[in-house]
Amino acid sequence: MKGVILAGGLGTRLYPLTKITNKHLLPIYDRPMIYYPIEALVNAGIDDIMIVTGGKKSGDFLSLLGNGGDFGLKHLNYTYQKGEGGIAEALGLCEHWAAGDSICVILGDNIIERNIAKAVRDFKAQGRGAKIMLKEVHDPERFGVANLKGSKVISIEEKPKKPESNLAVIGIYLYDERVFEVIKNLEPSDRGELEITDVNNWFIRDGSMTYEVLDGWWTDAGTFDSLLRSAKLVAEGGANHGEEG
Repeated sequence: MKGVILAGGLGTRLYPLTKITNKHLLPIYDRPMIYYPIEALVNAGIDDIMIVTGGKKSGDFLSLLGNGGDFGLKHLNYTYQKGEGGIAEALGLCEHWAAGDSICVILGDNIIERNIAKAVRDFKAQGRGAKIMLKEVHDPERFGVANLKGSKVISIEEKPKKPESNLAVIGIYLYDERVFEVIKNLEPSDRGELEITDVNNWFIRDGSMTYEVLDGWWTDAGTFDSLLRSAKLVAEGGANHGEEG
């Protein structure tokens, strides 16, 4: 299995900080944001990693990370996304590199307390399809929400006014090699992007989508409030703190 970290975008919600750097290079307590998703993949046993970035400061990733020696890696891969075509478009740039392998995708601003090693093992045992990570939140109307029936995900609803559950879809996804054909056949959404929810709903219709609920806290770091919360959670060691992004 290979790992993909999506670290592009303009980070406009964090202006003016992101006028001079990529959002994923901002500090979360004592380390750059991008360190956390790399560590999540490495801790799950994934050491072949692609970072998808973009914008004017994309070269700074290479200056910071090099070939990943700080994480025990021998090599890191990089690719560039022009503009903001959406998460699914960014993932599609990795098709040639993935070379038919399954992939674990993490949004670059996602920070978790523990690790995803069990989910990766379970997906390998699953053999095909997709798996999404979910987390209970107190305000599910702000997120994509998974509707479940027994052990199956039956739908994902984006920012529902009346959520069917309190399980938010967080930015960690596992896919088999079919994901790239799915992306090629997507239509842009109303905001002109290829949406990862459309990818996930394809696998739901295929009957091959599974889920796991993340253990420990999770947060993203895409706003000033969540950036601050992330730093506090990391600084405090994560014990018995926070649940959502």
